[in-house]
Amino acid sequence: MAAGGGSPSIVEFFGGEDGYRCGYCRSDTGNISHGMWAHSMTVQDYQDLIDRGWRRSGKYVYKPIMNQTCCPQYTIRCRALHFQASKSHKKVLKKMLKFISKGDVSKVASEEEPMDSHIEDVATCDFAYKSESQVSQSDLTPLAVDQAERVENEDEDSGETKEEGNVQKVESDSVQIRADKDTPVPAEPSHSAKAVHAPPKPGKGADLSKPPCRKAKDIRKERKLQKLLQNQMGTAEGSQLQGDQTFLLQNSKPKTNQPKNIEDFVFVPLPDDAQHKLEAEHAPNGPECGYGSFHQQYWLDGKIIAVGVIDILPYCVSSVYLYYDPDFSFLSLGVYSALREIAFTRQLCVKAPDLCFYYMGFYIHSCPKMRYKGQYRPSDLLCPETYVWTPIEQCLPLLERSKYSRFNQDGKAVDEGRLKELGRVRVLHKRTVMPYSVYKKRRKGPSDEASVQQYASLVGQTCSERMLLFRS
Repeated sequence: MAAGGGSPSIVEFFGGEDGYRCGYCRSDTGNISHGMWAHSMTVQDYQDLIDRGWRRSGKYVYKPIMNQTCCPQYTIRCRALHFQASKSHKKVLKKMLKFISKGDVSKVASEEEPMDSHIEDVATCDFAYKSESQVSQSDLTPLAVDQAERVENEDEDSGETKEEGNVQKVESDSVQIRADKDTPVPAEPSHSAKAVHAPPKPGKGADLSKPPCRKAKDIRKERKLQKLLQNQMGTAEGSQLQGDQTFLLQNSKPKTNQPKNIEDFVFVPLPDDAQHKLEAEHAPNGPECGYGSFHQQYWLDGKIIAVGVIDILPYCVSSVYLYYDPDFSFLSLGVYSALREIAFTRQLCVKAPDLCFYYMGFYIHSCPKMRYKGQYRPSDLLCPETYVWTPIEQCLPLLERSKYSRFNQDGKAVDEGRLKELGRVRVLHKRTVMPYSVYKKRRKGPSDEASVQQYASLVGQTCSERMLLFRS
């Protein structure tokens, strides 16, 4: 993936008329999506594409046809700066710390946190796309800039700027242990499961008329505080007493009321006699090393046990996939790696304030085993029609009624990035860059305007004017 400043993105559009096998519901022809092969791709273009519902699998970039595909896939992102680990998330982090520090390998009910390899992005691409383009590299190399500019000047509406650029693949090795970030990690039981829940018998279960139970330690602290305050009430000066009370109140608050951040687990110092040593290589100075595709290697006692792939983009860390040693699956590696990547996103945000989101691929509500991504809160889903982000809490009731839904409830709202001028779409034809209005006049043979129109409407006006659409 190109980091920018050099050659532009060059893509071949394939359309999406045929259906292919679905990796979720196993339908033979239900998976319907548009696709294009990215000969090169800048990070800014890919950022804009995933914000319009696209997703990459290697160099193949695809966009599900949401109102036709059997299992609609909604782009999901987590607001990393506001993320709070849930109880189950903390359980996974504690389990890892216990294993590293004490060597404990207790295998707690794996059913609670299944960690099969995430193969969502690969599974959704069961369609027969080209494994490699047949276009020669010379055809993809534009001619000299001055000649290309002369061609663009043939049309008065042209005036595009060339931006984005060279591939800068950086290996920023962090800390993870899972496989394929989009792997099905069931977070909720399937609706098809026939589980009968009988009402609690008399005398059993929680009494809803009473307040929630509290820990005995918290109750003891509160009683101790009350006694201290009562003992000092008659002897201390008013101002001094007030100060002492404030001090006691501040210092008696149980720490359990202050939820720990994931950093409190991820970066906790280990004892000197820790049973294992988990090493993680980080990119020096965060994003300054460059944007693009990163490989994160995870070493345990000198042995590599996992490799994660993420894309560091202008506004987010996008999780691609991760593969790991199955011998360590008992550590709930899928959840652990996602939490580490959220922590990594927060680190990068310190140096790059715009980079504050963690993209988890697609959320598939119609596939219960793929709903686990909704547990990373707060998170948003992308509206498939207006491409605006909507809090997942507002989306779930709509998805319960219909597997496909428009999340933006403003009926008058439209796609602000929609195609407005087809003639300004940039085309690479015979090694020459030109606007579509010029290419259309030069083209010999049947018109391909319908295909170009479809491509431009899917990528949006901005990307269509930046990326080069290859035409043979």
